[in-house]
Amino acid sequence: MPMNRRSPLPGVNRLARALVLTAAATSALGLVVGGGAAQAAPGAPAEPPSKKDVKARVDQLYDEAEQASEKVNKAAEYQKRLQGETDALQSEVAAGQDELNRLRTDLGAVAAAQYRAGGMDPTVQLMLDSDPAAYLSRARTLDQAAERQRDTLHQLLDRQRRLDQRRAETTAKLGELDQVRRSLAESKRDVQQRLSQAQQLLNSLGEEERARLAAQDAQEAENRATRGTDRIDLGNQAAPSDRAAAALAAAVGKIGSPYVYGSTGPGSFDCSGLMYWAWRQAGVSLPRTSQEQANAGQRVSLSEARPGDLVIFYRDAHHVGMYAGDGVVVHAPYPGARVRYESVSHMPVSAVVRP
Repeated sequence: MPMNRRSPLPGVNRLARALVLTAAATSALGLVVGGGAAQAAPGAPAEPPSKKDVKARVDQLYDEAEQASEKVNKAAEYQKRLQGETDALQSEVAAGQDELNRLRTDLGAVAAAQYRAGGMDPTVQLMLDSDPAAYLSRARTLDQAAERQRDTLHQLLDRQRRLDQRRAETTAKLGELDQVRRSLAESKRDVQQRLSQAQQLLNSLGEEERARLAAQDAQEAENRATRGTDRIDLGNQAAPSDRAAAALAAAVGKIGSPYVYGSTGPGSFDCSGLMYWAWRQAGVSLPRTSQEQANAGQRVSLSEARPGDLVIFYRDAHHVGMYAGDGVVVHAPYPGARVRYESVSHMPVSAVVRP
């Protein structure tokens, strides 16, 4: 679906309210130390941080929180996969133990039958048997039983070896799963700490100052996307496929939705969650994290970017947006902001991917 239109930027007025109301990232202490209060004479009252200093520190904390958020997403996805593998292994171990028990029972029955029938020399048994033909038939049966016994024994040993291997794999997976759970909990604490500290910084400003700061952020984003005009021009470049067009339409339809870390919609999103949800509406299942999405398709240069392509930002690929056309992406920026258009040049681009 070609994006050939000029449309107003949705959600700009809501950005101010969102930055004030959304819980955010790291402490006023770092700002005070980096600001100038740390150099004040002993006993001198600390000067309140300036709005400029607060904005710089909050922006930094939001960026750190987003990096930690992508770690949370990655750990959560890995935990889910590990849990499935562990459950499958545990089921396989239980089934293997049942099979082993059955083989042992069969082997015991064959051994008992051989013991009962094998206590006398076969020639003597033939001479004394009232029905030699029946005896010969039973002997053949015993030979067959012995062969089955050997087969059963081989099966039993093979099953035991495989069962021991699966048990070892299960133990290793459970240990890995425990480590991933601890890592996930630590990353979540990391995100919450930075969000909480950022909110403390914002709370150090007056209500009017916070509103002005949010309005300034919204206006700067609008200016970057519109190049100072009052409307955005996405050009007339067509999407490379119907699915890409559908994914872009889905993402654009969520402009104004709040950023919530770990969220994949439909009411709120983090950066990779928006890409995951939008492409899912087009029938394509992307990986969950921005780092994985960086390898989820064909790499193209930024000059070749088409509507619907994923634009990966920063060297560590901790942020992602969707190319909308004419040097503009749609993305979920950071905690406190809402899904919006942004100039692709606002952040360092590390890759462009076409799913």
